[in-house]
Amino acid sequence: MPRYKLTIEYDGTAFYGWQRQSDFISIQQALEEAIEEFSRQRVTVFGAGRTDTGVHALAQVAHIDLEKNWEPGRIVEASNGILKFREHKIAVLDCELVSDEFDARFSAKRRNYRYRIVNRQAPLAIDYCRAWWVRRPLDVDAMHAAAQCLVGHHDFTTFRSINCQAKSPMKTLDLLDIRRVGREEIEILASSRSFLHNQVRSMVGSLKLVGDGKWHKSDLENARDALDRKACGPVAPACGLYLVNAEY
Repeated sequence: MPRYKLTIEYDGTAFYGWQRQSDFISIQQALEEAIEEFSRQRVTVFGAGRTDTGVHALAQVAHIDLEKNWEPGRIVEASNGILKFREHKIAVLDCELVSDEFDARFSAKRRNYRYRIVNRQAPLAIDYCRAWWVRRPLDVDAMHAAAQCLVGHHDFTTFRSINCQAKSPMKTLDLLDIRRVGREEIEILASSRSFLHNQVRSMVGSLKLVGDGKWHKSDLENARDALDRKACGPVAPACGLYLVNAEY
């Protein structure tokens, strides 16, 4: 049975996350229904990362198994035509035939996320639901310096949702960089082989307290070492988070 690797872009605002839900529309469900319509086959779309409600993706990776051989360009064209007709803000950017050993989730060596903060007085218009609007000026240098205490192999219990289903809170964070882009935007880049549920948004929310001057680096270190969800700062909203890509 041929296996295909898909690269997908989506605006997660109207969806209840990646994973199929019983009562609400998800990215996975929308893709599966589109592929089923043209292929006349029930399929499961396996994604590299299970993004939460309201989270976006620039290049989510997924794989599907189809019963017959399809030209990859035809899969892209047919999927996008149906998704557009149904007014889903999802686009299949690329499709390629891969070996049966490829698994979008388990073959990934690293996942890269970006979080966007628009730091200005005026509310968001163009970037509404696509970034976190923070009015108070943030100290980006202090945020970046503090963030480095989270890089490396740690127990991230403090930055883990109580609903997280991961077997262990131990993760290795390869990168957590914070920089100002232009005059108004702050970009937070996070990379790891895998993340806990809500980990990135939890870290961003705590780092925002550092940028506000309410926390110092030592406070973030204390929160990390507390291994207690109650020690975490407010969780940053989903609208600013993007799955950039997955590396294989």
